[in-house]
Amino acid sequence: EFETNLAKVVQGLERADRERVEIVCFPECCLTGYPDTEAPARKDAFAVDSPSMRQLLDRTRQFNATYIVGFNERRGPDLYNSAAVIHQGRVLGLYSKCSAYHQFHRQGREFPVFERNGVKFGVVICSDGGYIEPARILALKGAKIIFSPHYNYISKEYLLTHFQEVRADHVARAVENRVYFVRGNNVSPGRDPGIQRYEGVGYGDSYIVDPFGEIVVRSRRHHEDFIFADIDLGLAED
Repeated sequence: EFETNLAKVVQGLERADRERVEIVCFPECCLTGYPDTEAPARKDAFAVDSPSMRQLLDRTRQFNATYIVGFNERRGPDLYNSAAVIHQGRVLGLYSKCSAYHQFHRQGREFPVFERNGVKFGVVICSDGGYIEPARILALKGAKIIFSPHYNYISKEYLLTHFQEVRADHVARAVENRVYFVRGNNVSPGRDPGIQRYEGVGYGDSYIVDPFGEIVVRSRRHHEDFIFADIDLGLAED
């Protein structure tokens, strides 16, 4: 439901401007949904030069915040799980998931770093944060903040284990790289019609972890929210 999802992005950016938030991270594939089969994923995917992207840019060009937004990206015949970094009607760049879970997604192999008011930041997507290398590459390129859009729709049998493992991964990435790590996860209390292979729940739990592994702010689990915090970049210095 692209129009519905776009409206939610606009709503988030309105809130961001009211709260003077400079960088906003929306969840993984939040514009297109995250189907686990290829046909529906391709149906709603779009390219960077498509009318859908132009519509997104037109609807959001008036906002001050730089934002990260996920979508299923068409790139020629290939499909990528990507996040666009956008500021005032301009695509600053893309990051494509390097540990793409579905076989119909190509693996990304580029790790760009972006900048807002002199602060460098990068993006990893969901399971990328479970590996040492993606965050380390970004940190070596000078990123002080790593944003991690997520789409976690987890079966009840694995829910607690997943929650504990992901939290531990993100604390480790923050501490070992002396960076802030920001998770933006989805909330899906009911059955996701895009997920055909199992039944689960999207539990949320978005947060900002500081370079010492402390959670600065987090959302309530199972409740959609907009969280933000002022951060001390001095903590991210060697």
